[in-house]
Amino acid sequence: MEIAPTIPNLENRRILLGVTGSIAAYKAADLASKLTQAGMQVDVILSAAARKFVTPLTFQSVTGRKAYTESDLWGEDAHVLHVGLVEGADAFMIAPATANTIAKLATGQAESLLTLTALAARCPLIVAPAMDVGMYENIATQENIKILHERGVFFAGPAEGRMASGLVGKGRMLEPTALIGVLRQVLGQGGSLDGRKIVVTAGGTHEPVDPVRVLANRSSGKQGFSLAQAAIDRGGSVVLIAGPVTLPTPVGVRRIDVTTAAEMFEATQESVENADVLLMAAAVADFRPGEIAKEKIKRKNDVPEITLERTDDILAAVSKLKAKSGRPRVIVGFAAESQKLIKNAQSKLEEKGLDLIIANDITAADAGFAVDTNRVTLIDREGGSEELPLMTKAAVAEEVLQKVVELLGAADDGS
Repeated sequence: MEIAPTIPNLENRRILLGVTGSIAAYKAADLASKLTQAGMQVDVILSAAARKFVTPLTFQSVTGRKAYTESDLWGEDAHVLHVGLVEGADAFMIAPATANTIAKLATGQAESLLTLTALAARCPLIVAPAMDVGMYENIATQENIKILHERGVFFAGPAEGRMASGLVGKGRMLEPTALIGVLRQVLGQGGSLDGRKIVVTAGGTHEPVDPVRVLANRSSGKQGFSLAQAAIDRGGSVVLIAGPVTLPTPVGVRRIDVTTAAEMFEATQESVENADVLLMAAAVADFRPGEIAKEKIKRKNDVPEITLERTDDILAAVSKLKAKSGRPRVIVGFAAESQKLIKNAQSKLEEKGLDLIIANDITAADAGFAVDTNRVTLIDREGGSEELPLMTKAAVAEEVLQKVVELLGAADDGS
């Protein structure tokens, strides 16, 4: 039986999860479960109203830890309980957060265990609103949110959708996966890539043949999106240039969607001018039709001939920019090969002036395109080579980003 993988920047960290009286409280149980699976210690505080929707036992069952309620504040062991709860906590997330709770936070009220603990907390506070659209849009709620924003409180959502009332609008609590994305971004602040601009390209490109058909490849974009998330986890400012893929955007990433190699070339050129790192994970087409048919090519007895022309070489262009301006400071390329893996990757590294290249054999069934795992070799410009075992693409991204941090340090020392 497989065990769910942990999330590196959440593993072995402790979070307080406050749950208040909203129908969305049922989602909080799923959130607590997912945070625990990610490797976190999750201490839950339930408001009196939250207990009308969910029970402490639900949270104790998914976290393996005691869930605190209002009665604990007045119990025999309650001496400065709120101080003990916040001591050593890495974050405090209130999800769902009702309009009433947000108002209490804004005015500094401390009449319950949850609000008392929030007032005592010194760790980042993340609030995930959940209420009907009219309540959220009310000027009183908006003023309270503004006050908390100015005090450095992070707000996650709300999202738009159907409410319990049947109305549709903004007020739904974000889904647990999105809230975990917010938490990763918040806890990534001050990390090893803090203050660094990281540009990541991901996915393949589509080169049109006619208004219907394209020349494409099998790239899913999963490795590039994993790299973007890993950079966010380290506090980087991330621009993700994505080909036509349907993957969700990691929280905190600025995404630029492109279709063709020419569009990716232009977007990359503009983005790397003031960047620290380019992670060129996209599988960009090397060739495109020299002429695009204006109308759909009909099926006939004769097979049409398509003349191809070369696309612009993005890595070569960025390498020239680096030689001229010093930006980006580190360029990482990827070599998806079907033969002579190391030799071809080494040649690409040298020809394109790269600092690091990630070589992977696309003929392996468990690595490369359209799967969640990868088997790669990291080759640097000094001749160093490290072959990694089969691992998830998220784990590969961690290894690559660690190497990037080292390369940036070396570049800083040499500047």
